[in-house]
Amino acid sequence: MTKPLVVLLHGRGSDEREILTLADHLPGYLEYTAVRAPIAEGGGYAWFANRGIGRPVAESLRATIDWFRATLDADTPPDRPVILVGFSGGAAFAGGLILDDPGRFAGAAILYGALPFDAGLPTTTGRLSGLPVFVAQGDHDTVIPRELLDRTWTYLRDDSGATTTARRDPVGHGIAPEALQALGEWLVTSRSAGTATPPGPAAAGSPR
Repeated sequence: MTKPLVVLLHGRGSDEREILTLADHLPGYLEYTAVRAPIAEGGGYAWFANRGIGRPVAESLRATIDWFRATLDADTPPDRPVILVGFSGGAAFAGGLILDDPGRFAGAAILYGALPFDAGLPTTTGRLSGLPVFVAQGDHDTVIPRELLDRTWTYLRDDSGATTTARRDPVGHGIAPEALQALGEWLVTSRSAGTATPPGPAAAGSPR
């Protein structure tokens, strides 16, 4: 089976170089790439315009999804598994991509962010049926509204139909080392990782 491609999606105001450091702590037998969001913001970049924290402007999100998909589909064969790993704003964008076309992706990790609810994408019962999803949240996250984190947690675990691995850790808006290790394990054990054979256990640590 073709080696999966793991696409790392950075948070608002960051860039692709920062999120790519995650790959140093994830299973080395997978291939990783990071993409720079197209909207300049705060010395970095963003995936969409906001109407409030965690609440994308529908038209902006739609435009970026179309841009991303055109690039992905031009560069990546349709039979190659693609796994999305997004942090914060990148998590919302990853969520938007799988809600828009769940059949295009082999899995998604939603890290310390919320799905883009009420932004023109379907969040119907069973929308993500069978899709492997990893979700990690911080109990003390004060960046993303708790209402949106809770709504994301409930939808992914109870209503979406996804095969969801979910965890909450006693941290704020940052990746807990335990969550990072669990993400690596998910990439190894989930069917989203395909049939490749890992050379050893996932490395654990905290990204810079």
